[in-house]
Amino acid sequence: MKTYKMVLCYDGSRYNGWQKQGNTDNTLQEKLEKILTEIAGVETEIAGSGRTDAGTHAKGQVASFRMDWKRTAAELLTEINGRLPEDVGALSLEEAEPRFHARLNAKAKRYVYTIWTGEMPPVFWRKYSFWCKDELDVEAMKEAASAFVGTHDFKSFCANKRMKKSTVRTIYDINIEQKEQRLVLSFTGNGFLYQMVRILTGTLIEVGEGKRSPMEMEEILAAENREAAGFTAPSRGLMLDEVFYEPYGKGTEMP
Repeated sequence: MKTYKMVLCYDGSRYNGWQKQGNTDNTLQEKLEKILTEIAGVETEIAGSGRTDAGTHAKGQVASFRMDWKRTAAELLTEINGRLPEDVGALSLEEAEPRFHARLNAKAKRYVYTIWTGEMPPVFWRKYSFWCKDELDVEAMKEAASAFVGTHDFKSFCANKRMKKSTVRTIYDINIEQKEQRLVLSFTGNGFLYQMVRILTGTLIEVGEGKRSPMEMEEILAAENREAAGFTAPSRGLMLDEVFYEPYGKGTEMP
């Protein structure tokens, strides 16, 4: 039995997120496990590096699974891609260490959120961005974002009000860059809470709109109350960009 590491990309528009659920089979994990089971001839489970929400996309989701496969990893990759739907692609596949686990071994993740700015609607980007018609103060958003870099309790930015585990996380970097009509927010950290990136984004948008001051961010963190933070930005603008398995900054490309 071999352990495999696979990197995936997908358009999450029509899926109910990554994690399989009891009330639907329309999840990415469910679809992939069905394909792997068909190939292996026995029930095969797959673990993802993170549980992306319904409607969230991925450019570099990492998954791990175990399979008794006699041929090469390249042949297995071809077999998998031949069975995947057109909105999911396996980018790479390799044999990993026996104990490798996509989620447990991850050291850091980078999520990217795309905001479409301007008066014209994002016709070709409508499934991959959140449209803000009003002009945003990008410099104020950058100032506000700097308050989140470092190790903090992000309870105010967690949508799971019943969260019993630690809500302390470390954000290594937040980068905000205007690319023509797209304002791209990049968040890199050692882990993220349920809807944390979307709530951080919604809060920064409110700063950009002048509804909040950058100086309020430390107060929001200290409140440890979801009601203190901004709105939850829609899932369609969010993408899991990359997962790191070395300490961030060591052997990785900095944003």
